[in-house]
Amino acid sequence: MNILLQVVLLALGFVMLVKGADWFVDGAAGIADKFGVPQLVIGLTIVAMGTSAPEAAVSITAAFKGSADITIGNVVGSNILNILIILGITSAIVAVAVAKSTIKYEIPYMILITILLLVLGYTGNVVTFEEGVILWIAFLLYLGYLFYMAKKNKEEVTEESKDAPLWKLIIAAVVGLVLVVWGSDVTVDAATHIAKQIGLSERFIGLTIVALGTSLPELFTSVSAAIKGKADIAIGNIVGSNIFNILFVVGTTALILPVTFAPNFIVDTAIAIVAGVLLLLCVLKSRKLKRPVGIFMLVCYVAYFAYLLQ
Repeated sequence: MNILLQVVLLALGFVMLVKGADWFVDGAAGIADKFGVPQLVIGLTIVAMGTSAPEAAVSITAAFKGSADITIGNVVGSNILNILIILGITSAIVAVAVAKSTIKYEIPYMILITILLLVLGYTGNVVTFEEGVILWIAFLLYLGYLFYMAKKNKEEVTEESKDAPLWKLIIAAVVGLVLVVWGSDVTVDAATHIAKQIGLSERFIGLTIVALGTSLPELFTSVSAAIKGKADIAIGNIVGSNIFNILFVVGTTALILPVTFAPNFIVDTAIAIVAGVLLLLCVLKSRKLKRPVGIFMLVCYVAYFAYLLQ
């Protein structure tokens, strides 16, 4: 009976995610149009940080409870999923155009800070308070870059966005985000409960089910954005989320409590770096994520999943 209830909650969580992502993308894109803010900047900031809320909530709450051990698994697992599964599924459904600035600056920066995380974790198997400060400085530099991008690339307000009242767009974005975060919470709890009943290990649950659960907002938001032709939001959401996960989530957690970096996470973080490099190589020439690339990314994740099962 308990398993049946969890399955019902799992389905309910997915419904909340689908509807929430729909409203969130419409609201965020509408607000961007209203103020002439580039879609890419909205994707890299509001949408990325909003959909990263579950990772932040899980990691920072755990740190306050005196257990920062799950932070690295949650963040690294989510970052691998974001690229290989989410961009894989999104580009398998519809070709995703990638902005020139994303290829030139944002993806390389994402790779660079993932290497930084590996170096910080490898030296002493812990991310200390001082290293948390370093991550926060890198986060502030990233925010400064985004502010510059927003000022430099201000867009014309479209007729479509003039018609929609601002308060309606804000409500759609806020309610959508709440549904997305709440839906991911319901889904993670139900999936974790079912997995434990089946007898799966804590590490496996952390790197897969919890990581996937906290990445569900990115998945539904990116797919929804790509289908609606808002490709800048789709790619910006993933790259921005990965940057936010490392710099803000790990950085903030380390300021509260030293973050344990277990030796087996070295391989996982290296895989996150390889996934970032793969993304860069795939979009370098055509500036598009196409279906064959998406399918290849999904195959790569299946191989990583098989490694986790060992």
